[in-house]
Parts: sequence; structure tokens; C-alpha cells
Amino acid sequence: MTTSSISHVNALSPLKKGIGAQVTRFGVGGIYFSMTIIYLWFGGMKFSGYEANAIHGFVSNSPLLSWMYSFMSIQGFSNFLGVLEISIGVLIAARIFSPKLSILGGILSAGLFITTLSFMLTTPGVFEPTLGFPAISVVPGQFLLKDLGLLAASIFIAGTSITALEQEIG
Repeated sequence: MTTSSISHVNALSPLKKGIGAQVTRFGVGGIYFSMTIIYLWFGGMKFSGYEANAIHGFVSNSPLLSWMYSFMSIQGFSNFLGVLEISIGVLIAARIFSPKLSILGGILSAGLFITTLSFMLTTPGVFEPTLGFPAISVVPGQFLLKDLGLLAASIFIAGTSITALEQEIG
């Protein structure tokens, strides 16, 4: 690179950095906002019979959760998940006021998505045998696979909240 091209790149660096920082801030806000909306909406739906029956197949085939039906009804467990999901949504949204609360929200969210990703191994019909491994069905396979991205977003929320807390302390 010539000296003039280096100075040209350096002259543009603040502009590029500024745009990148703005886009990143928008993306970070978008992740917090979208995860809050997802949790409030999904959590609210858990109080309907429609949703309770829809998750029954996942939960009843899960060694991690199927035992819950021995002392809770299908709707009772769904209501429990609804309260949990709405609480997680509120904790994530609380990042506006408290990084500590959103750290908890991010950690709980990650735990929830690790659990739902485990359903890929326990729910019948995830893999599409007519196409061979590793092909997955649309439902439930692709429906569950999207939780991998939501798990990453949960970890991101926990991480950025920890960073914000460290900056407050330090």
C-alpha cells in the first residue's frame, strides 16, 4: 500500500467506525427488543389450551421434563412455562434499568433454549428419513433448530449485560 492510500484509508476509518458502531448499537437494541417481544408473546400464548396442547408432544417425550406431567396437568405445566417466559422477557427488557436483571434473564433464557434444543434428540419426527441424515422436518425439526439462534442471542444478552455491569463497577 502506498503512503497516500494508507492516509486515505485512515481518513475514512472514523466514518466506517461510526457507521459500524451505529449499526451495532441498532443490532444490540434489536436483539434485546426482539427477545423481549418473543418471550412476552410466547409466554402469553402458554395460557391458551391451543399452546398447551401444542407443546405436549415435546414435553411428554423429554426425559428432562416429562415427569412434570405426573403432578401438573398439561395446562398447568404450560401456565408455569408462561409465567417463566414472561418473567424472562421482563428481565431482558430490564436491561434499560439494570444489567444485573438482564444477566439473569439471559442466563435463564439460555437454559430454556438448551432444554428446547434437547427436544431435537427426543421428539419423534425431527429427522426426515426419506431424505437421509442430517435432513430435518419442517415441524418439529426446523421449528426446534431456530432455537440455536435464540440460544446465541441469549448468551449475547448475558454477555453484554455482564460487560455493562463491569463498566458500572470499574
